[in-house]
Amino acid sequence: MTTQEYKANGKKGLFDEQFTIERLSAIGNPLEKISKVIDFEVFRSTLESKLLNTEKKNNAGAKPFDVVMMFKIMILQRYYGLGDKQVEFQIIDRLSFKKFLGLESGDKVPDEKTVWLFRENLTNSGVVELLFSQFIQFLEDKNLIFNEGKLIDASFTVAPRQRNTREENEKIKKGEGNDLWNDQPNKKKHKDIHARWTKKNGEKYYGYKNHAKVDSKSKFIKKFAVTDASVHDSQPLDDLLDKSDKGQPLYADSAYTGEKQKKVIRKYRLKNKVHEKGYRGKPLTDKQKTKNNIKSKTRVRVEHVFGFMEQSMNGLAVKSVGIVRATGIIGLINLTYNLFRFEQVQRLNLLTV
Repeated sequence: MTTQEYKANGKKGLFDEQFTIERLSAIGNPLEKISKVIDFEVFRSTLESKLLNTEKKNNAGAKPFDVVMMFKIMILQRYYGLGDKQVEFQIIDRLSFKKFLGLESGDKVPDEKTVWLFRENLTNSGVVELLFSQFIQFLEDKNLIFNEGKLIDASFTVAPRQRNTREENEKIKKGEGNDLWNDQPNKKKHKDIHARWTKKNGEKYYGYKNHAKVDSKSKFIKKFAVTDASVHDSQPLDDLLDKSDKGQPLYADSAYTGEKQKKVIRKYRLKNKVHEKGYRGKPLTDKQKTKNNIKSKTRVRVEHVFGFMEQSMNGLAVKSVGIVRATGIIGLINLTYNLFRFEQVQRLNLLTV
């Protein structure tokens, strides 16, 4: 019986899996591409030192899943925009996911509760920030952070909308949300008292903001800060800048103008390339408009970063409650972007050799 006849009978051919892998590779499998240039084992020591229970007295109970594999599941979730139940299904169903995680057909797959618990430990322990910094150091060691200019911008990260009474919302706005629902603990754990509503260009948003500082040449996110959505874009500027930015031009849109922002920029001794802003009764001059257009050619690169997140990474969203979890998840989003950006840079470098 030929291979074709064997398949026609509904039976799996001996080389079916290899054919599938080769076909995925030919089409362009992003997980295969990133696996070729990034050794995720570099994150093992950080993950194990912060997340593993080293004080466990015996080996009773189920053996925990490998921390590097679980971390890679976090990357899958952020890149494909998958919930816990969805990612469990996709790992079982998709050969490309299994191969990325180092799993074989028939291997045990973490269920949605295991995925949720790992992410809880990861985001609540501050490990995401450590992993992000570790990868930035990796990029700096490879001379991929050029420090020839910095871009600053912010993007909304939507959160699950809350259904509260007017009185409850008033208390939350006053910072008294922690006093609510104490007699209903199960309800309280599903309530987000940190996310906020805001309006921009006629559209309403609920959730958080991802404030990012981006290397202007490489387009890697160098540093980030997370706030609720109502915080003005320019407010975390002091948190994003540091001494390493000294002497570099800083590009940002007109939301970052003002005396307070100028003072922060001078504090870190950057060259101010922020867009100038027109006011009622004092519109921009032709000279100012020309300067803004020149600055835009560099500043627009930060939009490529958030554009990749919105399109290739299925949007900016968190499905969690509270700013601690949101900070961890947004950190994972930014780290995932940097990982895939690194693959792009490596591939482009090979093409130009």
